[in-house]
Amino acid sequence: MSKVLGVLGGMGPAATLDFLAKLQAATPVGRERDHLRVLVDINPKVADGDGGYDAAGPVLAQMAVGLRDAGAQVLAIACNTAHAHVDAVKASGLPLVDLIETAGFAAKAEGAERAGVLGTGGALALYRRTFSHLGIEAVTLDDHEQVEFMALLYRLKHGDLGPESRRTMAALAHRLVGKGAQVMVAGCTEVPLAMDAADLAVPFIDATQALARRCVEVCLAAE
Repeated sequence: MSKVLGVLGGMGPAATLDFLAKLQAATPVGRERDHLRVLVDINPKVADGDGGYDAAGPVLAQMAVGLRDAGAQVLAIACNTAHAHVDAVKASGLPLVDLIETAGFAAKAEGAERAGVLGTGGALALYRRTFSHLGIEAVTLDDHEQVEFMALLYRLKHGDLGPESRRTMAALAHRLVGKGAQVMVAGCTEVPLAMDAADLAVPFIDATQALARRCVEVCLAAE
């Protein structure tokens, strides 16, 4: 039997649904019943924003316990910034498939020494630390560009996924390539909603997709 996956989501809901779609697509099946059993807590009430996650630990801890008590055996968080509270989530006693670590391994597999990362300030701090341990330099936006990114992020959270949002996201990514980024990491789960590999001249690492694939590997390893 494959392990039951518990997903802490809602940060935001559209990004969580994107993760679930990629999880389904990444699962090798011969029949419908071969898909993973997935328990999801889509909780948009978790404090959001760049810096608004400081008090989110207890909420995420409660979500993890709720998923565990409902039958989850492995956890994943469909949000980069919320990984600042992985210790609170792991206190549930369940193993966590770390999104940022998984993205780091994907960048390493590409042979990258300098990886562009688009994410919130909180997520970027986590990426810098994780990438440093892997021997990768995280290339990030300048302060004024980061303000532009955050404004775009909130438009995406509000459902603005049109051509202008895609152009803005691509332009921000190109600035990182201009700074020497050899790969581009979607370090926020909203980024893949407005950008894909076709928008870039360097390899695109969709951290959401990398997490989905890793979750499938972990859950099926029980069989």
